[in-house]
Amino acid sequence: MKVDFSKVKEYGGLEFLARQMVEGFITGMHKSPYHGFSVEFAEHRLYNTGESTRHIDWKVFARTDRIYTKRFEEETNLRCYIVLDHSSSMYYPEKTHGKIKFSALAAAALAYLLHKQRDAVGLFTFAEEIELQTQVKSTSSHIQKLFILLNGLLESTPTLKKTNVAEVLHQVAEKIHKRSLVIIFSDMFQNYADHEQIFSALQHLKHNRHEVLMFHVTDKSTEIDFSFEDRPYEFMDLEGGEKIKLTPSQVKESYHKAVAEFASTLKLRCGQLKIDLVEADIQDDINKILTGYLIKRTKLN
Repeated sequence: MKVDFSKVKEYGGLEFLARQMVEGFITGMHKSPYHGFSVEFAEHRLYNTGESTRHIDWKVFARTDRIYTKRFEEETNLRCYIVLDHSSSMYYPEKTHGKIKFSALAAAALAYLLHKQRDAVGLFTFAEEIELQTQVKSTSSHIQKLFILLNGLLESTPTLKKTNVAEVLHQVAEKIHKRSLVIIFSDMFQNYADHEQIFSALQHLKHNRHEVLMFHVTDKSTEIDFSFEDRPYEFMDLEGGEKIKLTPSQVKESYHKAVAEFASTLKLRCGQLKIDLVEADIQDDINKILTGYLIKRTKLN
């Protein structure tokens, strides 16, 4: 299902959509020959010889003739931190706030999926600096708290907030003391002249042995392809507030060149650092974007 981000509430809200997406993915995975990405959705795991017999589920043994042990909330395979940009530009387009809604919904779905796997999840939100940091937990009450926080981003009124991706990622790298999966949602619209600082921050995360996944969130038609009618417009810097009047054809060629250069360099550097980069166009089907990445992961594991 392709989500109309202007009607998230009409679909039943962020939590409902996230659960629907994950349950659909799990159903598909159970029909799939691929297993990986910690796809262990049951509340039991096979007993390993030498383990304590304290948590063996004898009722399951009686039914299946196989020995399983119970898995508990405190058990966790993975620690994951979701790092979500909510600077002003993430509330574009103005009518739908599509980029922040895509990011919040995708983050909620991934958090719920990780929770189903008994993995621990934490959340950072940021603009020029880190504005929120939660604990990293795998409990049901914690996931509910994350849903509430992410839903709050959808309902907040956007104000002028600049992005400082590089500085924030350096801070995140310093704050996470155990090896973790770090999932970043951002349009990466920091000053293009500062892109070396962004790559330095990503390298900092990798140097600390974290696995990094980046969702580069854009409205591709306008922000990448610059597809506007060739007539006068007033464009506004969503983070600084500056305005300029021009006709798209006056700048389209130079704009394409600058954006293509940055995108190419971002892809190259992420490849060099072994960072998974997902180009997330908010006009595409969010289910396909997430499922495509997750299936790729199952094939690699």
